[in-house]
Amino acid sequence: MAKRHTVLRTTTTGAVSAALLAGTALGFAPAAAATGGAAGIRFVDIAGDGGTVLKANVVTPAGSGGTRRYPVIVLPTSWSMPQIEYLAQARKLADAGYVVVGYNSRGFWESGGNIEVAGPPDVADASKVIDWALANTPADPERIGMAGVSYGAGISLLAAAHDDRIKAVVALSGWADLIESIYSGRTQHLQAAAMLGGTGYLTGRPSPELQQTLKDFLASNLDQEDEMIAWGAKRSPAFQLDRINANGTAIMLGNAWGDTIFPPNQYASFYEKLTGPKRLEFRPGDHATAEATGLLGLPNDTWTNAHRWFDHHLKGADNGIDREQPVQLKSRTSGAYEGYPDWKSVGATERKIALADAQKVYANVDSGANGGIVMLSNALDQFLKLPPMASIPLLPRSFAAVWQSERYDSVQRVRGTAKLHTTVTSTASSGTLVAYLYDVGPLGVGKLVTNAPYTFHDRTPGRPFAVDLELFSTSYDVPAGHRLALVVDTVDPLYIEHNPSGARLTFSSPSSDPSYVSVPLREK
Repeated sequence: MAKRHTVLRTTTTGAVSAALLAGTALGFAPAAAATGGAAGIRFVDIAGDGGTVLKANVVTPAGSGGTRRYPVIVLPTSWSMPQIEYLAQARKLADAGYVVVGYNSRGFWESGGNIEVAGPPDVADASKVIDWALANTPADPERIGMAGVSYGAGISLLAAAHDDRIKAVVALSGWADLIESIYSGRTQHLQAAAMLGGTGYLTGRPSPELQQTLKDFLASNLDQEDEMIAWGAKRSPAFQLDRINANGTAIMLGNAWGDTIFPPNQYASFYEKLTGPKRLEFRPGDHATAEATGLLGLPNDTWTNAHRWFDHHLKGADNGIDREQPVQLKSRTSGAYEGYPDWKSVGATERKIALADAQKVYANVDSGANGGIVMLSNALDQFLKLPPMASIPLLPRSFAAVWQSERYDSVQRVRGTAKLHTTVTSTASSGTLVAYLYDVGPLGVGKLVTNAPYTFHDRTPGRPFAVDLELFSTSYDVPAGHRLALVVDTVDPLYIEHNPSGARLTFSSPSSDPSYVSVPLREK
């Protein structure tokens, strides 16, 4: 039986409070502008699936009272956000000739129903809102789009799988695979799940199914693991890829490198499997921070390209977005954009760092290497270039295994997904390890490049086994004169760990199967 953990640590509670404060700022700041007598804005009730009332707002182009039809964009709200979340962007879209319908996702704020986490009722709601828009606004049934941030992104992608009327989607800071997002490496992402659960209880009404799933997830109830995975798969666009591809929906995906709710790997994997028109954008930041200023109506690259995407695919505008490289990445360090023809071309060159020395660590102690705090640390990296840091020489070797590369003579442009391969021997049948890749300067201070957790169960104590772990994708330039360090420990406040007290992990590199970390580099 897996041991139980304290769910809401101080850092997580702080993150919940910060998220709600940020949500209030982002949600209500546009309201002052939107309710100051602006023409074309209506607040309405829409009957969703099963008659559930969805609180909504409608923004129409000026002079739209005639017989002309306009493309329509439907915007489901983000998790815990009020219905006015998108009003600043809705007004911009309406000014550009769109009918825009934003609605509060069921279970939140004044909308009816329970929080179903993008379950079948949420998908059905999206189609009901489209039906309402076609019946009550000058919306063109041949030119329908959906967009959203976070929760709204996931609902939009799932709706596109079930409603072939949706021609274009912009999904920002969302998920394609819910399991890989909050249970990657078979490890519960503690702070992410606790923040979502906490804000859900504060701003809405979690369904009984969600309450039980969240309880089992945070309590490490492995007896319910298969059921939880099935629950997540039902809510994952990646598991409905055939439907999306059959509909041919034009899909633009945007996310942040440091998204601690929905890490970038699962979006990139989903993107590669799409067969219709598609675009992938990654930028520095944490969950929804890349889109935040646009929600306030300020200039924002993400929203600018979202508008261009809709203009091309719903209006037929020849704005060049279809001729650009479809994969657009913004470096965390240089701030420059780079274009690629596909995700496979990112980090086309591979450089391996051998992990030759066998090292042993004791579990249950945080070595000082960690991935930071959800919603905060990677925002500091975005705005101040201050990622989580650690003094590599001072990390206690009893609790952290450390390997370092040589000092590089030239800049190393890390692009894409670093991969760890090693052999582990544990004194216990279950355990958790967390791998970190650091950029280490001359004074030994390491700046976090990327990380990822890995959990194992039902292993034979004392018997070695291979571990292959993909770290979270990133774009980071390691300066000349610096080196890379791989650090592995067993505790990180971001994750639930499964190490029994007194457990030890040994990392070895058999001659028949050498250990290494593979670092993807941009071609010079």
